[in-house]
Amino acid sequence: MAELAQLEDPKAREVNERHGDDHGVNLGKLRALAKRLRTQHELASRLWATEDTAARLLAILICRPKAFGRDELDVMLREARTPKVHDWLVNYVVKKSPHAEELRLGWFADPDPAVASAGWALTTERVAKKPDGLDLAGLLDVIEAEMKDAPDRLQWAMNHCLAQIGIGHAEHRTRAMGIGERLEVLKDYPTSPGCTSPFAPTWITEMVRRQHA
Repeated sequence: MAELAQLEDPKAREVNERHGDDHGVNLGKLRALAKRLRTQHELASRLWATEDTAARLLAILICRPKAFGRDELDVMLREARTPKVHDWLVNYVVKKSPHAEELRLGWFADPDPAVASAGWALTTERVAKKPDGLDLAGLLDVIEAEMKDAPDRLQWAMNHCLAQIGIGHAEHRTRAMGIGERLEVLKDYPTSPGCTSPFAPTWITEMVRRQHA
């Protein structure tokens, strides 16, 4: 904790706070610290228990994802208050867990939009890697009905799923593009030069073009 405190950078905190994250540690330095520590699951559990955001990010990097039980991961996700901790927990831990599918099904329609967004993130992963058994048309129905008015984090996750369906599944591409055009979600999102817009029709078009380039 003392070492993490020494990595505190006021400028980094200022940038992070604009995105809803309450820590001031440069993530490159945090990753370097994690690399030095290597995997230490017991230490990770103790760091998580501090409730400090930087400590929790470090915990995610040094834990053993498969060592967590299903209920443990459910509690951790509900405790993950900040976007970065939430995002890293889903991407670096839950996606590698043997409980990922069970959690996906439990979180997908959770009344807490932050929890539901994790369910959608796991669904997007399945759309991309293991779509067999998923009702893609049904997912598009839900996105069409609910994405426009969804809270930001949930909306972002649903939009990613929409784009992934359009990119990876040609038979649903026209409909996915149409939903994106009609709902106009993230249409005006500021995008840096060289980056692809998160607006689904633009995103789908660009990724499909790259696949055929």
